[in-house]
Formats: sequence, C-alpha cells, structure tokens
Amino acid sequence: MVKMTQTTLRIATRGQGLYDVTEPIRDCLPAGDGPGLCHVFVRHTSCSLLVQENADPTARRDLEKWMQRLVPENDALYTHTLEGPDDMPAHIRSALTATSLTLPITGGQLNLGTWQGVFLWEHRHAAHERSLVVTVQQMVADA
Repeated sequence: MVKMTQTTLRIATRGQGLYDVTEPIRDCLPAGDGPGLCHVFVRHTSCSLLVQENADPTARRDLEKWMQRLVPENDALYTHTLEGPDDMPAHIRSALTATSLTLPITGGQLNLGTWQGVFLWEHRHAAHERSLVVTVQQMVADA
C-alpha cells in the first residue's frame, strides 16, 4: 500500500544565499522503511531549490558568485523594476534553476549522496518567509 502525506514548511531567510533545508524535509518523512518519493515544491517565483554540496561552503559561495555574474542586477534591459534592482534578476535565477525537486526514499530515508544536501536558494536581498510544500509517497506494509 502507498501512503501519501503532505506538509508545508515555513523557511525564514535572511537575504540572498543558500539555506540548507535537508533536515526539515527529512522531518516530513513518515516512520517506516519502505521505498518512495519525496517531492519538494517552493511556492515563490524569486527563490529556488537545488541539490548541492553540503560539506564545503566555498562550493556554494562560488555558485552564488557565478549566478550573480550570469544574471546581474541593474541590467538596462529589465523593465520589471518596481520592487527593486534584485527583483527581476531573482525571477530569472529562479527560472534558470528549479522550483521543485523529486528525491528518492530508500529504507525510509532520503537517498542523497554523501556530500549532497537540499538547499533553498534565496535570490532576493531582503529577508523572506518561504513556503515549501513537501509531498511524500511511500510504500508501507499492509495493516
């Protein structure tokens, strides 16, 4: 039998950066050791999700610097500027990355690699409260 659960997480950010959300997502997994899938969706258009290096923070800093160079603020081509110079770049960065992830569950646990974590990537300068919808489908023994 497949059991399905859904939880909405609220993640506070302090501005641009990568926020490790692996543990809050793990906490959404129901008890059990069956295989399954964990789907995570961010309900915003100016942040994104990614699986990334969780051991050495310089990898994340380099990724942020690369994205800032790829999608700079204050580009003369932007017309969506009423919410500040970081708004349109945040939408573009979100479009270039992912707003949802599907992760395997094996033995009742997220089946991530040794150096992988799940990150919310905040693309705006200001602090925000972000909403993640975590939907878990997992095989459970018949009761």
